[in-house]
Amino acid sequence: MSEIRVTKVEQGQTKIRNVPIAVTPEGFWCCPSPNVFQKSLKTQNTLNKPRTPLPTAQTPGQKKQTSVTEKRPASGAPKSGTVSDEKRGVSSDTPAVTASVPAERTPRSKTENVPKKVSIEFGEPGTSDLRVILLGKQGFTVKLNVHKNILVENSKFFANKISEQQPVFPCIEIDDCEDVEIYVETIGLMYCKELKQRLIKQSVSRVLRIIKVAEQLGFKSCMQSCLEYLEAVPWVGEEEEEKVVSSVRRLQSEGIGVIPVLKRVSSDISKPHKDTFSHILELVLKSNEERGRREMKSVVLKLLRENNCLPSSSDSVDSYNEIIYGSCRSCLDSMLILFKQAAEPEFSGNSIDSRDPVVKQMVLEADNLSWMLEILTDRQAADEFAVMWASQQELASLHTKLPIVSRHHLSCITSKLFVGIGKGELLPSKDTRNLLLQTWLQPLINDYSWLQHGCRSFDRKVVEEGIGRTILTLPLEEQQSILLSWLGSFLKSGDNCPNLQRAFEVWWRRTFVRPYAESGNSRPLNQVMTPKVTEH
Repeated sequence: MSEIRVTKVEQGQTKIRNVPIAVTPEGFWCCPSPNVFQKSLKTQNTLNKPRTPLPTAQTPGQKKQTSVTEKRPASGAPKSGTVSDEKRGVSSDTPAVTASVPAERTPRSKTENVPKKVSIEFGEPGTSDLRVILLGKQGFTVKLNVHKNILVENSKFFANKISEQQPVFPCIEIDDCEDVEIYVETIGLMYCKELKQRLIKQSVSRVLRIIKVAEQLGFKSCMQSCLEYLEAVPWVGEEEEEKVVSSVRRLQSEGIGVIPVLKRVSSDISKPHKDTFSHILELVLKSNEERGRREMKSVVLKLLRENNCLPSSSDSVDSYNEIIYGSCRSCLDSMLILFKQAAEPEFSGNSIDSRDPVVKQMVLEADNLSWMLEILTDRQAADEFAVMWASQQELASLHTKLPIVSRHHLSCITSKLFVGIGKGELLPSKDTRNLLLQTWLQPLINDYSWLQHGCRSFDRKVVEEGIGRTILTLPLEEQQSILLSWLGSFLKSGDNCPNLQRAFEVWWRRTFVRPYAESGNSRPLNQVMTPKVTEH
């Protein structure tokens, strides 16, 4: 064992602490523990804090605190400022022993707030031929006794520095060192043959710090080992992934292998996204496992929403929408075939085993259509879906021929369209809106009781508001036709029919009140319509 010598200088008083460290077979230290630096820095910060004088008076006979250390050979090296630069004389097997004798304190002078200096020394001065001094922040100094041939062989930075000065015992200072701890570790790695093995069990964040210092020192073999580590180790979380990618991309000009690391987040295949997305969509739509399908639909919808927030070309957006609409048409074709099959007179007489697959497939296709409508609505591209759905007159005509338990899923899709139009998320043409109401409002009214009690996701107030707003976007004559038809159903069914009274009131005012207001006749409608009675 060898040791680190930690020297603290405080107003002419020296405190020395020797920390044992392991020496490698190559003749240098193992990468020191971060605790050595963190403990020294923590101690330094504590010492640098101004202390409040004690309120009690001190007696003139009080003595200063002294420390007793083992004797060591005197060093001929010059001292720099207030930082001790003594060489170690402790054997490699016996660490220095430090003891302190407490004594009464004397009043501190005004210099008590002067920052204390901390110096850590590595290596054996007697066997080294180069000293590297790292000057960190807040007076934290690290001195490394190293070997020129090792540093020249591994570091372009040190090779240039050493070639510039050739004294008997050269000294290189690095000022304003941001990460002293990692500098020491990186220089220590120059003495190691298996760099990658030294990085095992290190955290990704620490390796990123090492690769940054290695880049500054021109230590290419270390940079390559760090890249091999980053290529193999998992990255936890998006923040860590972004740090790795940005750090690695910075090294692209260094002529080292960054591509294996970047392949984790990028592909060499040209334009793979369209085919990949189509394949994912097909797998989700055709899955027969309910839980897996439901969870993956939620995941894909969430990821597509995130993509919607990113800038992208119109071509890529159109290609994705085209894929989704292709799947929508396929589902509609399948749905029509299934409804025709279920509407056959002999279908109801078949066994349950023969009916169930058809009914389950109908539910699956309806769920797929509802999911893709939600995707298209988020992408502000659902207008074409409204056109497709409004033109399904044959499917709507088969609606009444099936039991409500099988057909009500279509009314869920209709409800979503009305809600979207009512919120302004869809902007289909007037003809499309009118056709949608003419084709699908009555089937929705027929299923309304079931939707209220058998569909947990159904929100009656939201749906009714969407239907009413959709009706009120039409010309007044068409509003009247649809609302009078609704009125007949509502007066028969009551709560089993959508309550469109608010839309009815708006239509009423537009029809009976607004004309008189615009013509300047301010008489209320009840006065206009009430005959005048004269007494005889």
